[in-house]
Amino acid sequence: MPLTMGEKLKIVLGRKGINVSTLAEKLGQSRQNLNTKIKNDNFTESDLHKIAEALEVKYEGFFFLNDGDKI
Repeated sequence: MPLTMGEKLKIVLGRKGINVSTLAEKLGQSRQNLNTKIKNDNFTESDLHKIAEALEVKYEGFFFLNDGDKI
């Protein structure tokens, strides 16, 4: 079974040595709000880009079509 985005985020946080509270502070939101998003796996594309920027990692969210197009 594939990992959810929330699970992936927890892995990245662990590898970066950052907790949810610190990330929430960097994003300018409450720890409770971020925990809810992680628990419910409820992220917008904008959220994911902001999280990646705050964590200083690269995020790519694309669909790859059979003809090679990337959306």
